[in-house]
Amino acid sequence: MNKNYITAEAYKALKEELNDLKTIKRKEIAQMLQDAKELGDLAENAAYQEAKEIQSVLETRILQLEIFFKDVSIIRHSTNNDVVQLGSTIEIKSLTRPINKKVFTITGSHEAKPTEGRISNLSPLGKAFLGRKKGDIILVNTPQGEVKYKILKIS
Repeated sequence: MNKNYITAEAYKALKEELNDLKTIKRKEIAQMLQDAKELGDLAENAAYQEAKEIQSVLETRILQLEIFFKDVSIIRHSTNNDVVQLGSTIEIKSLTRPINKKVFTITGSHEAKPTEGRISNLSPLGKAFLGRKKGDIILVNTPQGEVKYKILKIS
């Protein structure tokens, strides 16, 4: 089983979501179900069926979060900027393609948003950079072919 790496901020937000789902949303849905039951025949009661579907989605999300938290690890930003690790922000330059410098932060897959410069530690790029040092040249296989990158800065 893979560790679920997240930042402290994401951990806090997900814990708050889980607490909200268990305490507030469950009560709201229980009330919806109770109100729908009072309308009569459950077999043909659209409000009851809708409330049951909402309850199913809610319970699925709660279960997903509980499973996620069983193997979670909070990314602690290290002061060691010699080696790329989870939480590192790196400045790179392609030696293969005509692109300017790019900046990426290596995150867990849960927080990855490549369009915002946050790449997963499980992505081809993330895997290739982890454990590398400033000045290293890395060869990454991409769908468009092999690309060479040079690490310019680690922070």
